[in-house]
Amino acid sequence: MMDSEELKESKNQNKLGIEMTESKKEAGSSAKRFLTQVIAALSVSMGSMVVGYASSYTSPGLVSMQNNATATFEVTNQIGMWIGSIMPLSALFGGIAGGPCIEYLGRRNTILATALPFIGAWLLIALATNVSMILIGRALCGFCVGIASLSLPVYLGETIQAEVRGTLGLMPTAFGNTGILLCFAAGMYLDWRILALLGASLPIPFLALMFMIPETPRWYISKGKTKKARKSLQWLRGKETDITEELTMIEKMHVDSERNASQGALGELFKRNHIKPLLISLGLMFFQQMSGINAVIFYTVQIFRDAGSSVDENVSTIIVGVVNFISTFVAAAVIDKLGRKMLLYISGATMSVTLMSLGTFFYLKETSTDVSSFGWVPLISLIAYVVGFSLGFGPIPWLMMGEILPAKIRGSAASVATGFNWMCTFIVTKTYEDIINAIGTYGTFWMFGAVCLTGFIFVVIAVPETRGRSLEEIEKRFAGPVRRMSAVANMKPMPMAC
Repeated sequence: MMDSEELKESKNQNKLGIEMTESKKEAGSSAKRFLTQVIAALSVSMGSMVVGYASSYTSPGLVSMQNNATATFEVTNQIGMWIGSIMPLSALFGGIAGGPCIEYLGRRNTILATALPFIGAWLLIALATNVSMILIGRALCGFCVGIASLSLPVYLGETIQAEVRGTLGLMPTAFGNTGILLCFAAGMYLDWRILALLGASLPIPFLALMFMIPETPRWYISKGKTKKARKSLQWLRGKETDITEELTMIEKMHVDSERNASQGALGELFKRNHIKPLLISLGLMFFQQMSGINAVIFYTVQIFRDAGSSVDENVSTIIVGVVNFISTFVAAAVIDKLGRKMLLYISGATMSVTLMSLGTFFYLKETSTDVSSFGWVPLISLIAYVVGFSLGFGPIPWLMMGEILPAKIRGSAASVATGFNWMCTFIVTKTYEDIINAIGTYGTFWMFGAVCLTGFIFVVIAVPETRGRSLEEIEKRFAGPVRRMSAVANMKPMPMAC
């Protein structure tokens, strides 16, 4: 027979075994609970890969067009500039049009509607017999990119739970970088026509996956379709999950929003409770593009040469693409642990320091100072800059746009923010050479570094932390004293404003 100590040890082992079994069951249940949300994020992210591919097409495509001796048309530098810049210009209008679309057609249907035009645009480019066909194809691509870049974060923001919204919310950015990397790698071996045909094939799996996922429950609630909202939310949370409390909260926030609504969409945008989150979203978009990311990426080849590198220019862009790709996955892995603000702090500080370093290097070089012993500075600075951008100011403005904009104005405000983002992209792309000519290379990098430093200060002062908060909690945070007084009157405790 066992003595008392052996019996006690046996009981402890049995208890530990039971706890481990229960822990495994909870982990399995948690994984199963988030599985459908992963499927939704994956489906939407395939659309982001199409966007990334379209955005980077001209980098290898233009070189191929201009070097093609058998082409029936000539692509001059001026025409090449328009082929490159017409996409962000068209995306601006796509972003503006996307707002009404996601409100009237729904988030999912709007995303779905971009797939066939994407395919048509790529086929138009692949079969082009003149420059006009290429320009029209790129313009149509850009219009779809504008709509997609607006609707993807809104869909994910409205469907994914707070616990995993950061990680899954960055999945579109990661897949977008995958599209960029795919285009750069394929561009080493394929000419512009075959590259366009590859682009036409990418929306096909995206189209198939989008048919698997439901419309967002919040959009259904806004249209009075409660039964469909319940069915959608149940699919997203899993069959075994009790969704009653979450659905009730969504309905309550919609009722409160409707009760406090003023006349006209423009009036809603400028309401006191709405203007602050809109301005924060616009600020994040401004600092994302004015950080000089497009200008720095454009200057990649020259920076590699100045570093004394013999790396081929196509290989150098792939190196930057790989760094960008890996950094986004790192951000996705840590965002729900560190939070949005911490990653934005790291991003702003890193970009500011590296751009100042680049500016100083080029200043010394242009003043005939011997910098041969510091040839590693541009290369390391460029890689650190891309890492910094990919960790914070690259993906987080899009993620937070889907989080902080109130439900009542989410469509129209996201439309304004997206259009503003693409306008900034167009301005930076078109004026980069003029800025270089006006203040020099070093002055340009210093200017971008100063902008990044200002962006860091903006995050400290104005940007709230949204980690772990539901969309309804975030909206209450911006509603201010009115919401908290209402909660006191109802004798219900409310969380403190962050």
